[in-house]
Amino acid sequence: MASVTFENVVKKFGDFTAVDNLSLEIFEDEFLVLVGPSGCGKTTALRCLAGLEEVTSGKIYIGDRLVNDVPPKDRDIAMVFQSYALYPHMSVYDNMAFGLKLRKLPKQEIQDRVSKTAKILGIETLLKRKPRELSGGQRQRVALGRAIVREPKVFLLDEPLSNLDAKLRVQTRSEISKMHNHLGTTFVYVTHDQTEAMTMANRIAVMNKGKLQQLDSPQTLYDKPANMFVAGFIGTPAMNFFTMKLIKEGDTLYVDNGELKIAIPKERNSTLEHLTGKEIIFGIRPDDIHNPEYSPQDVHGERVSAKIDVVELMGNEILVYMVTDKGSNFVGRVDPRSRHRVGETTELIFNMDNSHIFDPSLDPENPVAVR
Repeated sequence: MASVTFENVVKKFGDFTAVDNLSLEIFEDEFLVLVGPSGCGKTTALRCLAGLEEVTSGKIYIGDRLVNDVPPKDRDIAMVFQSYALYPHMSVYDNMAFGLKLRKLPKQEIQDRVSKTAKILGIETLLKRKPRELSGGQRQRVALGRAIVREPKVFLLDEPLSNLDAKLRVQTRSEISKMHNHLGTTFVYVTHDQTEAMTMANRIAVMNKGKLQQLDSPQTLYDKPANMFVAGFIGTPAMNFFTMKLIKEGDTLYVDNGELKIAIPKERNSTLEHLTGKEIIFGIRPDDIHNPEYSPQDVHGERVSAKIDVVELMGNEILVYMVTDKGSNFVGRVDPRSRHRVGETTELIFNMDNSHIFDPSLDPENPVAVR
């Protein structure tokens, strides 16, 4: 077990900067997920940690050891690849034992480690099979097993579930979480799937365009995103955004775009008053838009009228896609008892206690949250 530290790490490919001044500390025994859209630099950062890419500048530590010039085989890490990377001509046992044989461990120790790991993963009956005789989920377990038997200080997992179907992804997700709890080892996990990140991580590092956008617990990322990119990336469906102006009438602040005029809770006046008269981005999650009939108690609710464009029945919830007279679109996640029909105009309640304000004057491309 070991901590991992990225210290001002930069990785360039020619003129393109894939990882831009990344500073990040991953605690010992932590399950940290690097998440972001394709091309954001998360896999490149992982490959730099593994030693598969050489950093352009900056330092990477595993524990107290600087590993910039240490070969991958000597870093005491194990990596699970998206493609599994199993040897097709070898049995499951030989695939799992291969790295241990290269290290010239005693035969009995190799057998004990493979048997113990196979039992943890539930693949004891598969040890004599070849990879072509396995399902996708079984191959994934073998790839995980090959990493576990090495007993590394750090596990690196690069989108290991992306080749599995939806049902198997959910199952394997929980198995990896249980495996982390059982092994008590540092896990660094890369994915573009924010559901995987939210359900598995102790902390999540959100990346975009090579830069770290926010590092925090899953719940804090959801409740208090640092900027508009994080707010829009975390959560499904994505947060609704409206370009509006902040105005003040009497002692009440409103967000107003000429069509929608919504009051802000007075408790937030002190943090928002300096933006009065300025253009802001107003954000609210679908979870905080309710049918008035089933709205939670004790929320600061503001009614908004719009036409129903699409209704998606999900069983335990209903997603309603709304459009205003002037073309503003937003999505609400409402109670499954709601009876909404496409084409009708209805009122929904915005829970303004959980609304978000972003200031584009600080960064027009990625407005910063104001709290």
